[in-house]
Amino acid sequence: MRIARWVSGGRIGEGFVEGDGVVAFPRGLTVAEVLTAGLDAARALHREVVGVEGTALADVTLIAPLVPASVRDFVAFEEHVEGVSAGVEGKSDVAPEWFEAPTFYFGNPHTILGPADVLHPPVTERLDFELELAVVIGGAPGVGESNLDPASAASVIFGYTVMNDWSARDLQAREMKVRLGPAKGKDFGMSLGPWIVTADELDPYLDDEGFLAIRAEVFVNDELIGEDLVSNAGWPFPEFVAYASRNSRVVPGDVLGSGTVGNGGCLGELWGRNGALTPPPLVEGDVVRMVVEGVGELVGRVGAAVSAPGLPSARRRTRARHRTL
Repeated sequence: MRIARWVSGGRIGEGFVEGDGVVAFPRGLTVAEVLTAGLDAARALHREVVGVEGTALADVTLIAPLVPASVRDFVAFEEHVEGVSAGVEGKSDVAPEWFEAPTFYFGNPHTILGPADVLHPPVTERLDFELELAVVIGGAPGVGESNLDPASAASVIFGYTVMNDWSARDLQAREMKVRLGPAKGKDFGMSLGPWIVTADELDPYLDDEGFLAIRAEVFVNDELIGEDLVSNAGWPFPEFVAYASRNSRVVPGDVLGSGTVGNGGCLGELWGRNGALTPPPLVEGDVVRMVVEGVGELVGRVGAAVSAPGLPSARRRTRARHRTL
């Protein structure tokens, strides 16, 4: 099953993608409600629309397939870490701690973009993309509980969608020197789409260790920039979910990104390997197209940068311990 959200006639529709068309959920249900109900309920709902005439995809505008409850984005591809570290630190380095757990940062659920949206980045000299596959959490036994094991975590994976984690590498580099972040180098936009493909659709691609052996590609202005297998991640997706639930919770509508795939999954990796800004950073007018086998194609367009009001630098304070008026 494929699940999407769209705009048609000025109204938002939510439902199934059937062939070359879309069919709204019965009874006006929303994607959020279907995710909460879980995969079995979604299958039953899908049976209700068999034979129902929908609307052609060509006649609607797809938007982000969900409004995430939260966004976690992992850094799970060793090859990506090698390349990016070469650009940031001057040498390729994967810290021993990277191998211990699938580290993530929290993204911004309020700046999610869909397939038809134009990205308006901050003023940056190093705009980048990140090619990722993301899991979407749905309702299932154990969802909302802490400390899931991998088997239980697998049962709460509702489906998958393509993720583009846009990045302003110059802003990100400054933030990371403060040993916190990323923040403003990332939180201006993250694209999801074109729809959610339910987990059972990708079961045939699972290898013996539970990794998804599907191909991921990214093109800039129709030039192939990077390609990799998602199975080159350091951990399979259920282990991402299990780690996210440690002393915490995952709930329906949570989105967990795989992190950037290797072999050119982002420009930052290639800059590190090439020792130069080659290929060049993204600029206004560029089109980034991501294709993930079994999931779909997500297109992102770069628009004009937006200048934000300036802020003063930190004030040098006296560190006095008592007031002087």
